Amino acid sequence: METTTIPLATISFPELHLRPNHAHKLRGYFGSVFRDHSPLLHNHFADGRLRYGLPLVQYKIVGSMPVLVGIQEGAKLLTELFFQIKTLNIDGREYPVLERDISFKNELVGVGEDLIDYRFATLWMPLNQQNYAEYLSKNEQERKAFLGRILTGNILSFFKGIGLYLPDGVRVLTTVRPKEERLTGFKDQLMIGISGGFTTNAILPNLIGLGKSVARGYGTVALSF
Repeated sequence: METTTIPLATISFPELHLRPNHAHKLRGYFGSVFRDHSPLLHNHFADGRLRYGLPLVQYKIVGSMPVLVGIQEGAKLLTELFFQIKTLNIDGREYPVLERDISFKNELVGVGEDLIDYRFATLWMPLNQQNYAEYLSKNEQERKAFLGRILTGNILSFFKGIGLYLPDGVRVLTTVRPKEERLTGFKDQLMIGISGGFTTNAILPNLIGLGKSVARGYGTVALSF
């Protein structure tokens, strides 16, 4: 069993209802309004360079509720901004923020002995134009194993992003459903979003993202009850 704890902050807006594709606009709004506050909010430095690595502030629409998740330094940043959030402007429409909730915890992460069931609360993006053809060439059992390998890599990448290096010991069984959704708006690249869930011995914080475009809300994991 190899674990550590990390600070995790979650801000939610329970009275607001937005569409799933508004997550990247939520990111754009906060990145613009608080542009000079921190590059963690938009992953660009002042000189225009991209900040690489795990996005430590992630924007999501869970169900229809806007949610911001801050990891490590991002958790501290969101607590500093909490009382400054008075409105949201999405697609030119201003939403007054009458209710907002914040949670700040030290979350356990790592690899444990027990298996845990998770579901994807937002679409997971394991495939792109390059590996989609390979995915299609496989039978159902091979596809399941293929996605399992990708998901294992996604989990290890998350661990690496928080400074936890666990090259071995992560076990994953995917329970994804065959439903897929083709997503556009990614610089003319076709992206494939997959729903479903997985079982693993990895201990993951609720509502963090795995895979591609986690800053935009994709690949959000939640405990499956």
